Amino acid sequence: MADLQHQDFACHQSDKNTKPVTLASAATIAPTTKFTIVTGTVAIATITPPLSGYHELTLMFTTATPAAFPTTGNIGKAASPVQNQPIVLCYDPNTGKYWPSAL
Repeated sequence: MADLQHQDFACHQSDKNTKPVTLASAATIAPTTKFTIVTGTVAIATITPPLSGYHELTLMFTTATPAAFPTTGNIGKAASPVQNQPIVLCYDPNTGKYWPSAL
């Protein structure tokens, strides 16, 4: 994903932006929109940054028992997502880590 698609990660979007996508959970995921629906129970350890600078991602897990984020990849703090409750992750380009919001 190029920084040219940065508007797909903006807080304010229109019907011209890419719609949210659904990804299967995996050790590494690569979101292409700010809001992403995640299925499955595999722990996400690494997120491929879609932009080079600061940005926020919102993930919503649809599985009843989503796996917790480990800190073995580029997620800076362990967190346990909850089914159908969006969780915001802030990317810090200085550390190269995503920091999950408090649940």
